[in-house]
Amino acid sequence: MSKAVGFIGLGNMGHPIAANLLKAGFRVHVYNRSAAKAKPLVEQGAHQVERPCDVVEPGGIVVSMVANDSALEDITLGEGGILERLGPDGIHISMSSVAPTTAEKMTDEHTKRGSFYVASPVFGRPDAATAAALWVCISGPDAAKERIRPVLEAVGQSIFDFGTAPGAANVVKVIGNFWIVAAMEAMAEGLTLAEKNGVERTKVIEMLSQTLFPGRIYQNYGSAIARKSYTPVGFEMKLGLKDINLALHTAEQSLMPMPLASLLHDRLQTGIAKGRGEMDWMAMSLGVSEDAGL
Repeated sequence: MSKAVGFIGLGNMGHPIAANLLKAGFRVHVYNRSAAKAKPLVEQGAHQVERPCDVVEPGGIVVSMVANDSALEDITLGEGGILERLGPDGIHISMSSVAPTTAEKMTDEHTKRGSFYVASPVFGRPDAATAAALWVCISGPDAAKERIRPVLEAVGQSIFDFGTAPGAANVVKVIGNFWIVAAMEAMAEGLTLAEKNGVERTKVIEMLSQTLFPGRIYQNYGSAIARKSYTPVGFEMKLGLKDINLALHTAEQSLMPMPLASLLHDRLQTGIAKGRGEMDWMAMSLGVSEDAGL
């Protein structure tokens, strides 16, 4: 496999992922809409370009980590987009959280040009990305998945293959983020109930996250929610709302009701309406406290 990789999207997640590719010995060409964000990577050896298509070597590999479906379509199908140069046997690894239907559309567009699209959303916050400890979900053509494995191994601790259906990995990502938000709502409600009854919030989460709920979400998110500490921002609330909307959209396409997702949508949207859109999505728990008169 060529050691050259293109990378598009240098936000809180994309920047450390691209940095780890450099550390693994890849020659990395980077593009970001806000060009200044690329400067630290350029100092580490990356080559900065002016258009998405300029990160691409024909027949090569390009990774994208952008905010939403429209951004993915723009850097792929828009003027100066990836598909202008990717060409036959080229592979586009999309790490963005997008709708499964968007992954299907992207697959069709790549197939028309003889190239491959691999859905590869990840689980983990920026600290996990920095430590190359992400959990990577993949779905797409088997030959393409095998070829990109060294790229994924350089940024993640485990790779989970969900078959060849274009949107399968994105379904998993939608489910995972829905479960995280649901857990945060449940923890916020429970810890607020403790506070209303004079029980120390941090002691409650310390006990329950070590006994009945010994998982990362309860231990890490739960500790922050108990302490009402929402910095540094790892994942903005407005992006959390986007992901819940993806869950509701996927549910609608599947003719499935998701009443809990609808509640979470309202919780996040209310927080954003109150000016919290750029706070960490854990700050949704502020709404629970407010509802309780705290």
